Amino acid sequence: MNTRVLTKFIDLRYSMADTRHVLFKRAISNHYQSKYTQKLHQKAEESGRSVSQLLEQAKANETERRKAEAEELKASTSAFQKSDLAGSHAVSPDTLKKAKAPQLNERKDAPPFRPLSSILNLPRILSTAHTREQISGLWTTYHAARSNGTGRGYVCASVPLSMFHKMENTGRYYPSFVVPLPRIQPKDTSETTSTEENIAHEFFYLQWDFHASPRLPSASNNPFEKPVQIPPNPPSATVLFTPLQEYKLRGAFATPYLVLTLYTELAATHGLVLLRGEITPSTNGYGHMLSQEDAQLLTTSLQKFYLWEEGKEQLSEGRRLLRAFNQTPEEFKWQDLLEFSKL
Repeated sequence: MNTRVLTKFIDLRYSMADTRHVLFKRAISNHYQSKYTQKLHQKAEESGRSVSQLLEQAKANETERRKAEAEELKASTSAFQKSDLAGSHAVSPDTLKKAKAPQLNERKDAPPFRPLSSILNLPRILSTAHTREQISGLWTTYHAARSNGTGRGYVCASVPLSMFHKMENTGRYYPSFVVPLPRIQPKDTSETTSTEENIAHEFFYLQWDFHASPRLPSASNNPFEKPVQIPPNPPSATVLFTPLQEYKLRGAFATPYLVLTLYTELAATHGLVLLRGEITPSTNGYGHMLSQEDAQLLTTSLQKFYLWEEGKEQLSEGRRLLRAFNQTPEEFKWQDLLEFSKL
């Protein structure tokens, strides 16, 4: 792929979150035009209106729907709060379902992923002495027991804090990249070819995102307990893997096939960061968008490109590829990436 094509579909200096804000005003029209073009034209012919008129009507309907939902939520929340303060007015079950009661432990800057406290019993872990090896064993056992004991749909790992800091620093400096995933093609029996010549590659777009530092966990659930004076936890992080072709077509609306979450709740207390990878389920409800082996390969590629080992010859080449992709795309060559991936 030449550099002109590369620069058309990847904005290397903006995160996917920024792209989401830029494209918000065009979200409805872009989504419908890209996926339901034929249906739109058919609907336009049946109704005697143009496609643009249909899109404007859909946009107006969506705006009204959101406005009505906001007003309904506001009214139900107000009713809930008034009832709670007065203490003499009953609240109907329907109102309770619609109104969201405030939670003591809820944070406004909470990251958009499942918190570690909902996976591991952190107070129990901290109330007794647990080594890093024991916590790693619990983490692995938990994910191996998922999906009826098959562990499918998940990958996991335990990362020492020093290794996480190296990946974090590199990820902040080079927040996006592409990694190749080998795909074996059927051999052509009419010609004699080597094994390597029958291996194609599917490229995945990799995107880092960093979130607020999680609070230091406590051995108790007492919110008034005085925290222990230790260094704060580093920010948590997520890494999204999306097929490059999918990202080219849909941009920020593309569905990631693999989401890696790096939990740092135990970084300050145990020097450990827990990695959890969730493979997106298939749209038909059976299986997942990636095989377990492919998810492992993508996870390994994160270490390959973002955790360089000092003294290794590959160090300078991996750094050069990351720098070229993020800073000088005209110097980035796909063939160099494939050659480095074979090492």
